Amino acid sequence: MPTLGLVVAAFNRPITEQMEVRAREAAADADVEIVTTVQVPGAYDAPLAVDRLARRDGIDAVVVVGSVITGDTDHDQVITHAAAQRLSDVSLERDTPVTLGVTGPGMSAAEARERVENAATAVESAIDLVEELPDPDPDLDTDP
Repeated sequence: MPTLGLVVAAFNRPITEQMEVRAREAAADADVEIVTTVQVPGAYDAPLAVDRLARRDGIDAVVVVGSVITGDTDHDQVITHAAAQRLSDVSLERDTPVTLGVTGPGMSAAEARERVENAATAVESAIDLVEELPDPDPDLDTDP
């Protein structure tokens, strides 16, 4: 049974609280354990927490949930793109699945509330990746 880490961005808390609940429900429905949860201020802050969780023994994948809502500037786009890139980097650097349940950019609060189900999709994706990816071949490891 895969074990997951969960990172929850607190910014836009009413929405991200619902996302956390939905992520936990999806894990329970799949009989998968979320062994640890880390709260971070916002989606931009998630990569460091994800990296720390991905280094831990006993965590097979990390799920990130959050919501980035548009404002009067392009700040939402900058935050979302930067976070997504770094989360992808962590996944590749740590050889650990990291799934993106962060909604945005370009969404209103109403649109974000309609997309809390993305948290469940991120959990399901993490489970699928853990189950489908082959174990790394230690003979192919080129690190010293």
